[in-house]
This record gives sequence, structure tokens and C-alpha cells, in this order.
Amino acid sequence: MKPLLLTIGEPAGIGPDCLIRAYKHHPESFDNIIVVAPLAWLQQRAKHIGLHTDMFEFPTLVAARQTKVPGLRCWNPLPTEISTGPVIMGKTSATTAAAVISCIQTAAESCLSDQAAGLITGPIEKAVLRCAGFKFPGHTEFLAHLSRKPDAESEADFVMMLASASLRVALLTTHLAIRDVPAALSTQASIDCIRIVHHDLQQRFGIRQPRLALCGLNPHAGEQGHFGREEIDILAPAAAAARLQGINITDPIPADTAFSANNRHHFDAIICCYHDQALIPIKAISFGESVNITLGLPFIRTSVDHGTALDLAGSEDVSYSSLMEAIQMAIQMAQKSAVV
Repeated sequence: MKPLLLTIGEPAGIGPDCLIRAYKHHPESFDNIIVVAPLAWLQQRAKHIGLHTDMFEFPTLVAARQTKVPGLRCWNPLPTEISTGPVIMGKTSATTAAAVISCIQTAAESCLSDQAAGLITGPIEKAVLRCAGFKFPGHTEFLAHLSRKPDAESEADFVMMLASASLRVALLTTHLAIRDVPAALSTQASIDCIRIVHHDLQQRFGIRQPRLALCGLNPHAGEQGHFGREEIDILAPAAAAARLQGINITDPIPADTAFSANNRHHFDAIICCYHDQALIPIKAISFGESVNITLGLPFIRTSVDHGTALDLAGSEDVSYSSLMEAIQMAIQMAQKSAVV
């Protein structure tokens, strides 16, 4: 099986802590994982938190894959002109921002060239990355941009999903101001999103006949147009079109009851109209145990469900549970993708 690549995100945040602690406690989970980062970032943090770990740096992905030496494998793809430090815990720096972007891009391109099966990403500090020319709202949009084909026919070619053992949510729109959400919804983009979720639940999760729910945008799913017509004009037609394609999906349902214990267990995924409609319930139910997944990409991508937590970097209060969930999810998806 091709390896999974892992990027740590912002080196001044808890990304290095999570990785080192995860490897120290679960080294067996890293048998097929290669970290795309300068070794110095990890050595500095390991020394600070007092966890000795065997780590080795390789100049190429091929060399990292072929080594028989036991330990955490790091591939440093950065050219000499890109600075890797110094890294001060808890303090972001424009100096390392270009290195963070380059690691993510190189890892994604390795997946796109079929050298790796997927990518596990640590949290990034978007504000400082913008200082280095990063023009995307987040990882999801950046990876979709790198993967996008010039002749793509669909309006939506990627979907943001968060998944835990008890709930999966997918988003029709991602990082948008609430005021911009209604205008961003369209019937065709909704159909494309539904199709991607259905396809990837089959191909990546091994669910033969996915059951999908579609949340309405407005209170009470619009209450027959009384609180808005998005359900009538956009969402219901999208659901109807999807059913004609053999997809099992509801008409728009009220979001306030969709996530109750009785309701959510009837569905393999709940599709939501905007960011907080999806993320509030899953983080309330499964915080620290959910995984951010990008569907629709030609490779697997999972991520932690938390931010950089700059104030916790280097402390004993760092939990690596979400990273382990992201790693295990990527491994499971790779195994199921290989079988399908």
C-alpha cells in the first residue's frame, strides 16, 4: 500500500506536540506514515516536552519509503531558500509561513502523482499564511484548487465533511459569512455535493447504500416558504434530482431536530447548508473525536478538528486524540479504497 503523508501545520502551535505524543504512545500506527516537515521542528519540540523519540530525516519521498530503520520518518522537501526557523512556541512567524505552505503543497502534489495514498493535515494559522501569499480560506479550498481539473463540469468538486463514530456531517458551503450563504446556494451545486457525498461514502467508507439527510437553511426548513424559499426553490429540487440518480436522500428537514439521538442514527451523513449548522452539533457530540475529511479529491485527506492552540504549545495540556482519530480514519479509508 502506498504511504500516507502527514503535515504538522503551524510549527509554533500544538501540531508538533500532537504528533510526537501520538507517535510515542502509538508507534505502530505510523508504520505507513511519512511526515512532511523539517526534522528540526520536531526535535526542538520533543526536547522541550521531554519525550525522546527516534526520528530520521530523508531528502526524498522514495528514500523515506525505502528505509528499514525503525523510527518516525520525516521527509524534508523544502528548498534551501525557504526558511524553516527559528520557531518560537506560541508565536507565529511570517518567516516559517512559506515553509508550511510548501510542505502542504508538496504533500498534495505527491498524492496527485500517485506516490502516496492520502494526506493527514495538522492545524494551520491562516492569518500568518496570508502574509506569505496564501489566498485560500483554509486547507480544504487549497487542496481542491491543487486538485481541480481545468475542464471540470460540476459547480462543486469537493465537499467538507466532519465524521465521528456517531455522526457524519457534510457542508454545502464552507467558510462564508452567514449573510453570504443564501446567495451561495444553488440547485446544481447542491446536486453535485450530494453526489460526491454519496460516491465517497461508497468508495471511501464501504457503505453500499448510503442514507442521506438534507437540512433546510431556514427555521423549520422554511415552513412551506413562510421563512424563506431556499428549501422550495433550491434544496428540494436538488434532492429530487439526486433521487432520480438512485441516491437515498430526504427532502429538506428542520436542522434543529436533525441531530437528535433518535434522528441522526437513521442516516449515514447529514448534509448541512453552512459551517456552523454542521460543526456545532458534531463538536458538541464528538469534540476531540471527530475528523475533518475532504471528499471529492482524487486522494484521501483527513485532518484534526481543532486549531493551532498557540497558548498550549509545549505544555502538558495538549491532547493528541483528534490526530489519532485522523490517522486511524485515513488508514481505514485507504484500506477500504484498496478493496473497492
